Amino acid sequence: MVARRGSSRVGAFVGLALALLAFAPLARAHAILVASKPAANAELVGADVEVDVSLEFNSRIDATRSSLQLAKDGGALQPVALGETDKPNFLVGKPAKLAPGAYRLRWQVLSVDGHVSRGDLNFKVRAP
Repeated sequence: MVARRGSSRVGAFVGLALALLAFAPLARAHAILVASKPAANAELVGADVEVDVSLEFNSRIDATRSSLQLAKDGGALQPVALGETDKPNFLVGKPAKLAPGAYRLRWQVLSVDGHVSRGDLNFKVRAP
């Protein structure tokens, strides 16, 4: 009886290990935000701030099928025009001049392997 319990535990362990190995490539497939400008929760100072948005990901992205949107003080999201970059893991954009307030930048990127990732980046603009 003890031998059967031990062998079933070994079988369960082997099954779990194989499942983890099978799903390991999926965990690496999504583009993950590794750096941003402005930084998360940054506080920019100015009356009409010009911001160059730059998002760096851990893998190549398809910028033509990715997007940026910006909302001020909980308002509706507005599209941000994407800019050109020669870096295959960057998404860049330049919103209009920003007045003081709280902003939410929503990003959505398509990895070159076909997986979509999305997230929000919050920051504030404060009057001088």
